[in-house]
Amino acid sequence: MKNNIDKLKIGDKFFNSRLMLGTGKYKTTEDALKSIENSDCEIVTVAIRRLPTDLRNDSTSFLKKLDWKKLWLLPNTAGSQTAEEAIRMAFLGHELACQIGQSDNFFVKLEVISDPKYLLPDPIGTLKAAEFLIKKGFTVLPYINADPMLALHLEDLGCATVMPLGSPIGSGQGLNNLANLKIIIENSSVPVIIDAGIGTPSEATQAMELGASGVLLNTAVAQSKNPSQMALAMQLAVKAGRIGYLAGQMEKKYYASASSPLEHLSII
Repeated sequence: MKNNIDKLKIGDKFFNSRLMLGTGKYKTTEDALKSIENSDCEIVTVAIRRLPTDLRNDSTSFLKKLDWKKLWLLPNTAGSQTAEEAIRMAFLGHELACQIGQSDNFFVKLEVISDPKYLLPDPIGTLKAAEFLIKKGFTVLPYINADPMLALHLEDLGCATVMPLGSPIGSGQGLNNLANLKIIIENSSVPVIIDAGIGTPSEATQAMELGASGVLLNTAVAQSKNPSQMALAMQLAVKAGRIGYLAGQMEKKYYASASSPLEHLSII
């Protein structure tokens, strides 16, 4: 859209798409590539731990098959159990971004998860790592529980977004924290990206209708029976939800209201 109208702004960058896609759990590389294409996304998140340290000497790397003139790498610190580990992964992520020609890319999806069973983010570790990385010039997108006060603290630190979960990672349970998600969206001055738990296109639409700025998906697409088709469905769902939110929902009424009122009708 012209003049950045309704584009998603994260840090100092603008994006047309409000759907971000992960790259894990796909059965084949071809499934992942086709899904990214069909999703029409512009931000792709990749776990730093899964990547080789030097992409230049690895011609088979999945990242080499993506068009980085059209896509923006969002390195994530998945697997980090402490703030220190996450910080180290963030710096490695920037090095990898440089290797694909994005030397100005200091984006990082910050994940600090010490809970191996439910994979819930550690709020204290996330705050600690975010504060350090922001001071080092990173554009920090923190993955958090749907905690309105934590979201405000991270925004105050200078995080570029907040990324509350809808439900646990990979669970497909949908938006189990609607009340808190609404509060976060209402109070936030930075983009709110719903990250984790969405399993269906209708849930992606619901997230956008709440007023979320975007949605990040992985398992819902990668583990579907037809990933590339699900990616297309998610793309359309996010767009529909955004347009619906901007259009403004009608006021709900307790009683029925006829769509063809009887007032002012001519009597024949």
